[in-house]
Formats: sequence, structure tokens, C-alpha cells
Amino acid sequence: MTSRITLSDVAARAGVGSATVDRVINERGNVSEDVSRRVLKAARELGLKRILPSPHRSIVRLNVILARPELPLIHRMGFEFRRLAPRMQHRITIHRTFLKDEEPATVAAALKRGSYDAVIVYAQDHPLIQAAVADLAKEHRPVVTMISDLPGSDRLSYAGTDHYKAGRSAGYFLGLMSTPGKVVVLCNHLGFQSHFERVRGLKDQLADGAPHLSLAQVVEGSDDPVRSEIRLKEAFRQHPETVAVYNVGAGNRGVVAALRAQLLPRRPIFIGHELTSYTHAYLKAGLMTLAIDQSPELQAQFALDVLMNHFGFEEATRVVPPYISTVPIVLYGPQNLPEHPPE
Repeated sequence: MTSRITLSDVAARAGVGSATVDRVINERGNVSEDVSRRVLKAARELGLKRILPSPHRSIVRLNVILARPELPLIHRMGFEFRRLAPRMQHRITIHRTFLKDEEPATVAAALKRGSYDAVIVYAQDHPLIQAAVADLAKEHRPVVTMISDLPGSDRLSYAGTDHYKAGRSAGYFLGLMSTPGKVVVLCNHLGFQSHFERVRGLKDQLADGAPHLSLAQVVEGSDDPVRSEIRLKEAFRQHPETVAVYNVGAGNRGVVAALRAQLLPRRPIFIGHELTSYTHAYLKAGLMTLAIDQSPELQAQFALDVLMNHFGFEEATRVVPPYISTVPIVLYGPQNLPEHPPE
């Protein structure tokens, strides 16, 4: 039988005195917001059988940092946060910061800018980003990563899919659908954890289950359609035995442009990521074989649920620490497309 949780237990877990816990639980005042949050967090984690006060009487200000909003996935993610904002009922205000580039210095500066209570960000794994996240953590301003994670950082949580499994899934279907030959991979660049893990997953799956396929080249196209097209054409000329293309990033327009140049003896299997207006049309036209979508609407919802729980909103019970993301990947082919593409 579990012993009853006492205020002394809460005090020990929160690192404060029992008198402080009593003041917080009974709302007697004279306790800082930071200490109140720690006490209430400890009480919830221990399961103290009391009706707990809300630790926040003020609005939580959240900054969602979106670099390169011209990219379809980033545009779609911005739309999802805009759609979810009214549901917060003024408990959390969502500000969206749009950046023209995704350079580490640009994103790190955006992380440090403003007096927000929390941040949601998509960024590459880089020392400047890691340092900025660590600085915010020291100030008790939590960071949630989305789309791509920052392993080993001081972020509160990751909201996104398992990119290694996505890469293995791509390799599995390429193994089933492709004739013997080579695979060319296109990415933004491998500094993004998401892209690195997808490529790693593909390599492992080809080694384990597709001996008739070999990885010819990983092309870095910076998620730019023109650069991606040029570099893919170069790869096709170097590897005429290419039978499949896997795009782990946002350069799908560049892939289709390169395929339309007909530099290969036969059109290769093409697997890419995200359901967008472009990939919806490519799948429908038979130019693309499969799109692996990472459910941005669920990523946005999970990130907000994490922060609501972290800040102690009583109704935020859908997620609890340690905040492990279970956002699924969804496979789309020509036969299961929604009638209309995402906005």
C-alpha cells in the first residue's frame, strides 16, 4: 500500500521548505511565480490528493519560430498554429516569428529575442542553437523542438515523428518496387537531425533488406527547387543506372523538374516527404510514387499540449512528463489522397 503524500514530501521534491509549500497550496501569497510553479509541479508529479491552484494567473506568451515560410511544410505548420490559436482561449498567446533564412546565427538570435515565456522552433542541430536553448532553459523559458530534434540539448520536449523509421519505411518500399540499380538521395543538408536520420534509416534498410539496391549519392540541394534540379541532373548523368530517388526534404519541385528532363533510360521510383499542394498534384499525375507525411497538425497540437501541461493548466492532461512524442507518419499514394490538398 502506497503511503500518503505529505506537504513535506512535496517540499523535498521542490527543494523548498514545508512552510513555502503551505503558502503555495493554500494561496497565502508571498511566493515567487517560479517557486510556485516548482511546488505545484512537484505536487502534481507526486500525486498530492488536493485541489491545486492554477500556477498561472497571467497569460503565457509563446513564440513559434518559422524559418523560410515559402517552403510548403513551414507554411503548413504556420497555418496549423494559426488555426489552433483560438482554442487557447487567451490562456496562451501565440506569436509567429518568420525568418528569411535558417542559418544557425539567424535562428539563435530569434531564440534570444523578446521576453516570451516559451518557444517552439524548427532548427538544425548546431552549437549556436544548442547554446541559445541552454540560455533559455536557465531562465526557465522552455523550448520545444518541432519537425527536427536537437538531441542532447536542454529543450523541454520534441514534437515530431521518428525520422529514422521514416527513412527505413522509404527503403522498404523502394526495395519492393524498384528493379536492381542505384538510389539517389536529395536533402537540404545533413545538419538537420531529421534529414540525417532519414538518410541513416534508408541506408540501414537497403543494407538489411534490399541487396539489389545501392546508394549512389546524397545530394544537398538546400531545399531550393532550382539548386535541387541542377544537382540532381548532375547526379543522373553520373549514375545512369539510377532506378529510385528519395527526397528527404522540401525540394520536390526540383525532383520533378529533373525527372522531366528524361536523362535516365526509364523514369525512377520517386518517394518524398509531406503532403502539399505540389505533392498532391504529383501523386495524382503519377510523377511521384509515395509521400511520407509527418502530420504537422498533430505536431503543433502536441507542442501546445506539452507547454500547457508544463505551465500547470489543470485541463492539460493529454500529455505528461517526460513528454515523448508519438506523432505518426502517414503514407499517401495516388489512391488515398484527400479530395483537396492541405492549405
